[in-house]
Amino acid sequence: MISKDLLGKLEGVEERYKELQFKLTDPEVVSNRELYASLSKELKELAPLYEAYQEYKKLIKEYEDTKELLKSKEFEELAKEEIKRLEKEIEAKEYELRVLLLPKDEKDNKNVILEIRAGVGGEEAALFAADLLNMYQRYAEEKGWKFSILSANRTNLGGYKEVIAFIEGEGAYSRLKYESGVHRVQRVPVTEAGDRIHTSTATVVVLPEVKEEEIQINPQDLKIETFRASGAGGQYVNTTETAVRITHIPTGITVACQDERSQFQNKQKALKILYARLKDYYERQKEEELAKTRREHIKTGDRSEKIRTYNFPQNRVTDHRIGLTLYKLNDILQGKLDEIIEPLIQHDLEQKLKASV
Repeated sequence: MISKDLLGKLEGVEERYKELQFKLTDPEVVSNRELYASLSKELKELAPLYEAYQEYKKLIKEYEDTKELLKSKEFEELAKEEIKRLEKEIEAKEYELRVLLLPKDEKDNKNVILEIRAGVGGEEAALFAADLLNMYQRYAEEKGWKFSILSANRTNLGGYKEVIAFIEGEGAYSRLKYESGVHRVQRVPVTEAGDRIHTSTATVVVLPEVKEEEIQINPQDLKIETFRASGAGGQYVNTTETAVRITHIPTGITVACQDERSQFQNKQKALKILYARLKDYYERQKEEELAKTRREHIKTGDRSEKIRTYNFPQNRVTDHRIGLTLYKLNDILQGKLDEIIEPLIQHDLEQKLKASV
């Protein structure tokens, strides 16, 4: 059964939900567009928890009523069966309520800056980076998200030394945040004359989009340079300095963009990436400071970890964080990522529930 503490929180949610419903009928609130929008948003966010709690109370009432039937010999056996069913439903609903009561990650509904870099393996690593980019693009299309390239450093064979994409859509970060880390591929490269299997890596970094107003940057801390854009192999794409490189002097973080034809567009793209990297940098600094005093740190897919292996000869994908192995490599590379992401979400919820207890 749910503890008194959790029950108190649920009753508080119920009270607030009803209060919001009443306020939204107040003419003064209705006439205040900003306040009305804010309260409507809060009501919408509370709705799943409120509705789940109402269902839970109904189940408890039904359970108590059914227990009364045990006193009747005529309905005793029927009541026992019904109680078993209700106990399972109550247990499932209690789990749902605990999950809904967990603190929400404010970043979950944000758009995503996706960075993929070739790691160990030379040209083969760059080709693997291209495979990962295609996989995420197909996944985005399946989810109805908008996918665009912000910056790309291509190789002669069609791979990427580095590629940065922007993924725009509801819940994009909530699902893709589990992809940060080192991805490993095992296969016979196209550059291999024999049949020897090589192991190469690519690094994936998933950052939530950061709006300009969310982070304060002193313009004097930015070093902005322009240069001529070049393609794979160093050929110049144009003869004017449309490419932009921005360096944040205090941290040394540098971003360069050259894919757009105008200097202004490249600068805007570079700033979008820089904001996300800086927010991530400062948040990681805070986490490291906390970790010094709180050593019971739970791994959450640090980007330095090897998180997944793609084995082509065996048509196998293994996610090492949760010990999940699927013999569906082709499907995964076609963007059928939910078969991995859903178990990762479930694992994450279970870890958070344990921590909350």
